[in-house]
Amino acid sequence: MLRISKLTDYGTVVLACLAAMPEQRLTASEVAERTKLGLPTVSKLLKCFHRAGILTSARGMRGGYQLARPATGISAAAIIDAVEGPVAITECSSNHSACDRETSCSTGNAWQRINRAIRRSLDEISLAQLAGQEAVAVWRPELRGVPRVNLPLPRGPGRM
Repeated sequence: MLRISKLTDYGTVVLACLAAMPEQRLTASEVAERTKLGLPTVSKLLKCFHRAGILTSARGMRGGYQLARPATGISAAAIIDAVEGPVAITECSSNHSACDRETSCSTGNAWQRINRAIRRSLDEISLAQLAGQEAVAVWRPELRGVPRVNLPLPRGPGRM
């Protein structure tokens, strides 16, 4: 099963919190309080996102973290990359493949194609959409010819 880690899920919650107040800097403690996540987890995520260039930080009395660019310019792929590293559903799909069967494998090309499709999809979803600030376009083949509808993402447990 393909699944993001709980840490990445929490990371989207942290970034959604910051996206809700893009003009303000929030401290790690403030983010932890607003998201109901543990301070060590929030601190770890903030550091990951800062290292990845998703967040900026400032020290001092008015210090804290804020988005480095608008939420519409931060993709789900960038969030996953910051926490887990690049998306690679198989060993041969990663940039630094260490698969000893890659040269003789008959399925590697298909898995790489699937990986690229997943990556493109993740690149198309923004933090603004993940945070429910912007609708996500829903396309269903059975409704071909019917105008596309934009619906907000469902909000589940642990989501803001």
